[in-house]
Amino acid sequence: MQKRLKILLVALFASLVISNVFFTYNYIVNLRTLEQMTKKQEINANVLSFTQLFLEKVLRGGTLVSFDDRLHLENSVRALNDKDIFASWESFTNAKSQTEVQQDFYTLFDLLLKRISF
Repeated sequence: MQKRLKILLVALFASLVISNVFFTYNYIVNLRTLEQMTKKQEINANVLSFTQLFLEKVLRGGTLVSFDDRLHLENSVRALNDKDIFASWESFTNAKSQTEVQQDFYTLFDLLLKRISF
């Protein structure tokens, strides 16, 4: 009888250890997934914020962009920490002709849209 009780306790203990390992593993996997989703959401928010600011100040502005607005746009694009977008922004702001401005705008906007992930 005591031997059966010991076997039952060992089996119970082993099943508890295995279940704890299983739940700990699932917790860690879910935590990593949550961190990745949070990072994506932060990137999306920053990209959308810059895009909205760009639309308001540059596209819908109708006049020359003020120094303060340009500084705000520059800081917003730097906050994205994306080399490709920043290079495209630099190209857009340094464009010499209307054709160049349009092409650089399309490139910048395409990059911004591609950075938004679901």
